[in-house]
Amino acid sequence: MQYVMFMIPSVYGSADADEMPSPEMVDAMMTYNQELADAGVLESLNGLHPPTAGVQVRFGADGSSVSEMESAGAVGGYWILNVSSHEAAVEWARRCPALPGDVLELRQIQQMDDFPEDVQDVVAGYDL
Repeated sequence: MQYVMFMIPSVYGSADADEMPSPEMVDAMMTYNQELADAGVLESLNGLHPPTAGVQVRFGADGSSVSEMESAGAVGGYWILNVSSHEAAVEWARRCPALPGDVLELRQIQQMDDFPEDVQDVVAGYDL
């Protein structure tokens, strides 16, 4: 089973949204990342620039518009895990060295066999 864990840092909701993590925090996170890799469950991970460096593209009846991102609740990074169960994904999430107020959102990644056959037939026509 594949899961994505989104890190939603509490600092993004504050005036210090562009603040970089301390060397100690980076060391703790890298230790955690190494544990994920050593356990064979880590498929991918990336940190993201702060939301002040991004934009949002919103779609409406009249087309799309681009605006600056709101910082609160923005994703700061993600991991993709390949684990045996939902419970295993939750246990790995609970071990993350997050700061007080941070949130990890854990979501299972859809696999093709999660979709009805007619949808699978449509997707089968593409070479992706």
